[in-house]
Amino acid sequence: MTEAKTLNVLFLCTHNSARSILAEALLNDMGGGKFKAYSAGSSPRENQKPNPLAIATLQNAGISVEGLSSKSWDVFATADAPQMDLVITVCDNAAGEVCPYWPGQPATAHWGYADPSEKVGTEAEKLEAFRQTLHQIKRRLDLFTSLPSSSLNKISLEASARKLAKP
Repeated sequence: MTEAKTLNVLFLCTHNSARSILAEALLNDMGGGKFKAYSAGSSPRENQKPNPLAIATLQNAGISVEGLSSKSWDVFATADAPQMDLVITVCDNAAGEVCPYWPGQPATAHWGYADPSEKVGTEAEKLEAFRQTLHQIKRRLDLFTSLPSSSLNKISLEASARKLAKP
């Protein structure tokens, strides 16, 4: 019996500091070796780092933050980059931008989430916005990670990921 290939999933957002970071850490935590998640941004700011509230939210949920960093999506468009099987935009800005050419032409989908870093209020209210976003991403990833192997070939993968975008 052949072992199933690990699927590489890239989550994209504009700055790669909140939603895409949450999704990367969460899928790596939930994926059980079936998935390897990465994240990047279309235009991370100079010296961009993951949002401290995103890191705190992940740590509070018991999810590893090791290795998380903000980076440009150009990192994944090079010949020596890991080849992606699925690219998911998690913010509306990145969804509307012209993406670089991805080696291997991976399946694509858009899963839009409100930006928790735009929440105005107390520190506790801001942290709650991140917790809610993490919960929304987790609900979708619960469904995604439970898809049967037959749904994870390239054509089915895109259809399945896009179907999960619908509320």
